[in-house]
Amino acid sequence: MTTYKQFGFQNTKKMYAEALKKNYALPGYNFNNMEQLQAILSACLQTQNSVVLQVSRKAYEYMGGELISHMVYGAMQEMKAQAKKMKLKPITVALHLDHGDSYELCVSAIKNGFSSVMIDGSHFDYKENVKLTKKVVNFAHKYNVTVEGELGVLAGVEDYVSAEENIYTRPEEVENFVGKTGVDSLAIAVGTSHGAYKFKPGQHPKIRLDILRAVEKKLKNFPIVLHGSSSIPQDAIKKINQYGGKMPDAIGIDKRQVREAAKTPVCKVNIDSDSRVTMTASIRETFAKSPEAFDPRFYLGKVREDLVKMYVKKNIEVLGCGIKLK
Repeated sequence: MTTYKQFGFQNTKKMYAEALKKNYALPGYNFNNMEQLQAILSACLQTQNSVVLQVSRKAYEYMGGELISHMVYGAMQEMKAQAKKMKLKPITVALHLDHGDSYELCVSAIKNGFSSVMIDGSHFDYKENVKLTKKVVNFAHKYNVTVEGELGVLAGVEDYVSAEENIYTRPEEVENFVGKTGVDSLAIAVGTSHGAYKFKPGQHPKIRLDILRAVEKKLKNFPIVLHGSSSIPQDAIKKINQYGGKMPDAIGIDKRQVREAAKTPVCKVNIDSDSRVTMTASIRETFAKSPEAFDPRFYLGKVREDLVKMYVKKNIEVLGCGIKLK
């Protein structure tokens, strides 16, 4: 068995404790390939904040469980070299399984060097969710791996995660759930949504800060996680549609609402779709302006540059965890 400590990853305990203390949220950025991974680490190095690198079940299958930890390790060595050159402190990195939907998948990720896993039992009834989550916690804690559970259901579609409507987290259940399962952090449903088509045109979605505050009263200084929090940058959507794409109704969460939520015990905000639309906009623009291009290093290199800019902006303006270098 390969442990995360061999790769130099960290679990989320100290990272979340620091976020709670200073009232900011860390990014939970999903990645599916090398360019996304490199851009995340480069951006977070520039803004000097820790990061939770996230891999969904579909991404785990796409890249291969045994490859992921080694790829992150290699990218971290490059990041450390970059830090030395820029005279910056290397950042802390956790490698997290996002929306693990079975005990077996969580065990596989832990054995492949992940330092944190999410077990999403929200599609089960409460009793079964507790049972499954507790089983994963018992295994993970043997290896000092942190576990994220979930109460409530987010609407939207992203990878294998799909639901037609939100089922808001019930604050009266959270204390019992955390106590019975032993989870280290808790994902809750407060109005955010998965995917790029989170809401219908004309809707004005709001994060239920009242639920967040009620949860805060039940769980003192306990790490809370927001899923489905991409803002879906409209400049990227405009480029996609301008250069042949069809995403006219892609709408996300207002970044100002996410910033407000980050001032509560929300310690991690999950962002995936923003990366996808930024990548797609970059590639479409490059192909439209340079139709002769066929070298992936050319157009994916441009993607990487555009992603870094987007992640830097998120860290500073939305999550409040990053600093702007002079």
